[in-house]
Amino acid sequence: MKQDRRNFMRDTSAVCALAMSGRLPTAALAEANPGPTKTRGMARGLTLLNIRQGAECRLGVKNEKGILVVAEAAKILHMHAPATIDELLQNEDGPSLNALVDASAKSKAAQKAFLKEDTIEYGPVVTRPEKIVCIGLNYRQHAIEIGAPIPKQPVLFNKFNNALNYHNGTIKLPVEFATKFDYEAEMVIAIGREAKMVSEADALSYVAGYATGNDFTARDLQLETGGQWMVGKTPDQFAPIGPYLVTADQIDPDNLKVECRVNGETRQSSNTSDFIFNTRKLISYISRVITLKPGDIIFSGTPQGVIQGKPKDQQVWLKPGDKIACSLEKLGELKFELV
Repeated sequence: MKQDRRNFMRDTSAVCALAMSGRLPTAALAEANPGPTKTRGMARGLTLLNIRQGAECRLGVKNEKGILVVAEAAKILHMHAPATIDELLQNEDGPSLNALVDASAKSKAAQKAFLKEDTIEYGPVVTRPEKIVCIGLNYRQHAIEIGAPIPKQPVLFNKFNNALNYHNGTIKLPVEFATKFDYEAEMVIAIGREAKMVSEADALSYVAGYATGNDFTARDLQLETGGQWMVGKTPDQFAPIGPYLVTADQIDPDNLKVECRVNGETRQSSNTSDFIFNTRKLISYISRVITLKPGDIIFSGTPQGVIQGKPKDQQVWLKPGDKIACSLEKLGELKFELV
């Protein structure tokens, strides 16, 4: 069932704007969803991003020619394709996207749909996941540095969509009620199909892609108000993710270098091989108690080197003006500033 392209992009614009403001009505989701496609599945072999153009988010694909604006290429080539990463994931519309990217590579006319990356503004890699599940204490050396016992099962908490943020964005620190701000560089997992009671052996087949993220935290809210992990983790803008979502077929999630730098100084440097619970275990465990839907994301935990892990007389908390950069091997560098 085809939809008018202009109406579709108008609806997508509204969805993106509302999602980033945390005021997304349920009805808007149904109106913005594209019609069914012949084949469902995940995209493969691609580096994806959401491009901000005013209030609108548009799906982009990064390759050697630059950034392919998918909606523009679809219009030129008269092909169906998802408009945003959220549409791609939640409608399992990967085959349509791969077909469009392949056709664009062969079309001279589609070259007009490419932008230079230094001319774009990035949007959140996802804007409207149903769930943001986070893992605490998932690196052995991090558990050791804060004096916590090695957990026997994954420690789960949550963030909400109001926390979503993007590459080259800012976090306005809520200094009116918190002072102990900390960084947590993390690998983010994006789910590509419904996962319920999945086995560890099959778990990775449910992943659409991976991204660089930061589980930004107010430690005083998390730890000094009776153990309020959620309150310390999910203030506005506290979940920057990006710049890219790299499709899962290209990544070994359990062997990636991870780093975090503050004002150019390396604070965290580790590898996801230090996971206590690997990616398969996380997805399988979560899916036993929470049904994961396409578009849901999982923050997989942070390595050692956080401010919380330093002796108290060496804890210098983050402040306005600090510049944070996080990187995961093959997934790109995420930058943001504190204001």
